[in-house]
Amino acid sequence: MGEAPSVKMSVLSLLGEPRCPRGPKNRGSFRLGCLTPFYLCWIVASASLCTETRSIEGCIMRSRFSLTLFFLAHATAAAQAPSVGAAGFYRYPAIHEETIVFAAEGDLWSVAVSGGLAHRLTSHAAEETDPVISPDGRTLAFTARYEGPTALYTMPLTGGAPTRRTYDGDPAIATGWTPDGQLVYTTTNYSGLPKQAMVQIDLRNGTRSLTPLAGASEGSYDASGRTLYFVRPGFHNNVTKRYTGGTARHVWKYTTGATEAVDLTGDYKGESHSPHWWNGRVYFVSDRDGTMNLWSMNEDGSDTRQLTRHSGWDVRHPSLDRGRIVYQLGADLWLFDVATGRTRLVPITLASDLDQLRENWVTNPMEYLSSAHLSPDGDRIALTARGRIFVAPAKSGRFVRASRKDSVRFREAVFMPDGRSLLALGDETGELEFTRVPANGVGNDALITSKGNILRFSGLPSPDGKW
Repeated sequence: MGEAPSVKMSVLSLLGEPRCPRGPKNRGSFRLGCLTPFYLCWIVASASLCTETRSIEGCIMRSRFSLTLFFLAHATAAAQAPSVGAAGFYRYPAIHEETIVFAAEGDLWSVAVSGGLAHRLTSHAAEETDPVISPDGRTLAFTARYEGPTALYTMPLTGGAPTRRTYDGDPAIATGWTPDGQLVYTTTNYSGLPKQAMVQIDLRNGTRSLTPLAGASEGSYDASGRTLYFVRPGFHNNVTKRYTGGTARHVWKYTTGATEAVDLTGDYKGESHSPHWWNGRVYFVSDRDGTMNLWSMNEDGSDTRQLTRHSGWDVRHPSLDRGRIVYQLGADLWLFDVATGRTRLVPITLASDLDQLRENWVTNPMEYLSSAHLSPDGDRIALTARGRIFVAPAKSGRFVRASRKDSVRFREAVFMPDGRSLLALGDETGELEFTRVPANGVGNDALITSKGNILRFSGLPSPDGKW
């Protein structure tokens, strides 16, 4: 028993100095000196068992076995540990210096440019969108529907009570700021025709001034504040790929005192929008390569250059500050550095309780009714609500849920001419396909179409049911 202390010291000498790693560089690493008291006692206890062993080597072998068990337990626990925060769907980013503000879960959030766990700025039940940060980084302007109408609000960037700025009745969309700190928003309130116009508001006294440009939106000023780069016509709410119709947006330039504005992207028939000025160049979004990507050009529209080369998902809602552009791509935010020409994903998680994922019972499904169709005999009606199909009797009878596939969302269900089945669009394959569904809820669904590369909607069967 007298040799136990030396044996214990021999085992503990394997542990080294108790120096715990700190900082992001050591994240996920491990040192023996950082053992919790529980595991440390475990190893010491294993050393105590060596008091019955006369061989130091045998004691160390037993201790190594204990350490191996500990490593396995530690690795299992680390593999099962949940990640910090939850992934979300991030939209409408705005950047100022080292801060990004974006919308997720119907609220506004703040996160560092490097990414990480985002901080919630708003919590109202109404949705907040289109944040823009003032040039001095103190004020955040955004669009919300707190009292019903879509109005303009401001609040401190660090958080605080929002202040309503517009009472026009027509939607007011936060657009940007002038170099001297006046807030710019887009509205149809001041135009005789239902066209958008840009308005400047001085937050100190509430005075407004209308920008003398018909149909202007999505504006960005140069450093002098005299030249405005804007989009005309306004967004047509059509996200068709490679759209080249008559309402395709172009980037225009207007300088105070000029007789008229100049179309900078008229050489391209497709979409060019979301301009931002920086250091003598204009950065904008265009689908000239088939996908909406970041592009740049000189102030006169020459020397067009492609900056990002994403394919599939479009670049949306870019925001520029001091040579860095943050934008939405799919459900994520990306950052483009003008100086280096590099783009990277901004890794973001939300400190959220994910309340929107809780089970929600709908007490009045008729409030969510999206389509209704009468049967050929007029004795039943097919109802589509929240992706589910129901068949209700006109008088007395059985109320039927036509399909029990909870993972499939249906739309626009109509009766087939025989009255025994329904024709509906379902997303079981990942695309919208026409599906035959039993009207009485008995039997299996049957796909009628496949390979839905083209969006299908509003299908009606022929009277004989063959087409």
